[in-house]
Amino acid sequence: MTITARELNRATLARQLLLHREPLTVPEGVRRVVALQAQHPASPYLALWNRLTAFAPAELDAAFTGRSVVKATLMRITLHAVHAEDYPLLRTAMQPTLYASRLGARFAAAGLSPADADELLPELLAFARLPRTSARMQAWTEERLGAEKRDGAWWGLKAYAPLHHAPTDALWSFGHRPSFIAATPGPVPAGWTGESEALQALILRYLAGFGPASAADVAQFALVCRASVRTALRALDGAVEQLRGPDGTTLFDLPGALRPPAETPAPPRLMAMWDSVLLAYADRSRVIPPAYRPLVIRRNGDVLPTLLVDGHVAGVWRPLPGGIEATAFHPLSAATWHGLAAEAHSLTALLGERETEVYRRYHHWWDKLPEAEVRML
Repeated sequence: MTITARELNRATLARQLLLHREPLTVPEGVRRVVALQAQHPASPYLALWNRLTAFAPAELDAAFTGRSVVKATLMRITLHAVHAEDYPLLRTAMQPTLYASRLGARFAAAGLSPADADELLPELLAFARLPRTSARMQAWTEERLGAEKRDGAWWGLKAYAPLHHAPTDALWSFGHRPSFIAATPGPVPAGWTGESEALQALILRYLAGFGPASAADVAQFALVCRASVRTALRALDGAVEQLRGPDGTTLFDLPGALRPPAETPAPPRLMAMWDSVLLAYADRSRVIPPAYRPLVIRRNGDVLPTLLVDGHVAGVWRPLPGGIEATAFHPLSAATWHGLAAEAHSLTALLGERETEVYRRYHHWWDKLPEAEVRML
């Protein structure tokens, strides 16, 4: 079976709750979309505003405080907000990647080995049964290892150890000075048991939330080597089906998964910075036209807040004192501008409760955009 580019786009939007907002609770919404990029504290809030009907920021505050939704270093070694019940699975699947990235050369430069990390973890997690600031965690590390090893050790452990970010009294639950709390009470189970099974389960969750997708897409989403993904997909034979993508690439999906018709309407959206739908694939052309990719995904890794028009990136937006400024990379219809204005009105109301000029520190990127149509919404 072959799937067209437009059908692939619509399937992606449907899985990510972007064809229409759904009447789900915050934990249910997070679980449906698998994971929300959370490098910027506001982004999970804006991501859910785009996806859930009548979303109230206080609902996500409560989910973070009650730990039904947790924030931690996971896929691509970046911060994500995930359903608490999904965290153990995702963490186990990501452990080899976290181990290699955080207990490697920089960790070794501090004179430490992975065995040292394993020895430290039980006591570190016991200390983190209560929320601890980064400064307190660094002081704890220095007490045990000395000042010369503190920075390298904590750099490795804060991402490798099973730690959640603890909510604070910041505007979006988390500020720029993080606190940490142990993901599970007591020591980490010895060994890396169950990783292959966890990777298979992660793939099934990924396909449910982002599919159809290639092996390369899965590897990009999780930052797992492609060989491991291919091995896991072979083990899932019978649980997944294969499709032929628009360019002939083999795509995998769950049998019976939602794939709306190509002509399904896609409403305009104002996407958060680093929204997962822009980053979850090796081939991002299903959502981002290749010519626009360098405009919205900058070389340093910043991913600008984007206009999504007919299911594809069509420009960027930013809040200013006069409203939401929208920059369109190509001409848009009057009906599209009307739809974007309605979204901007809703977003302005949401931001007014918290931070009217969210993402302000990234405004310097607008000086590097090409000439385009700009409207204040």
